[in-house]
Amino acid sequence: MIRTQVYLPKPLYQRIGEVARKGRTTKAQVIRDLLDQGLATQKEQTVGQALAGLAQLGRELKVKGPADLSTNIDTYLYDD
Repeated sequence: MIRTQVYLPKPLYQRIGEVARKGRTTKAQVIRDLLDQGLATQKEQTVGQALAGLAQLGRELKVKGPADLSTNIDTYLYDD
């Protein structure tokens, strides 16, 4: 295991202590378990999903690119 240090607000630290006492375990184990659960529920986003999200945001904000973008993409990307 790797040791780390985190600052917690006092009320949160007290709640962790209560959970540890009730579960007859250590505060460290409670924190590890909760972090593991929280990270497991986070949805991993692929590059494609991120780009689709950006495209959706562009539609919502009504952002338009140049009409000839697909034809002149190299010009827009590489010319000064």
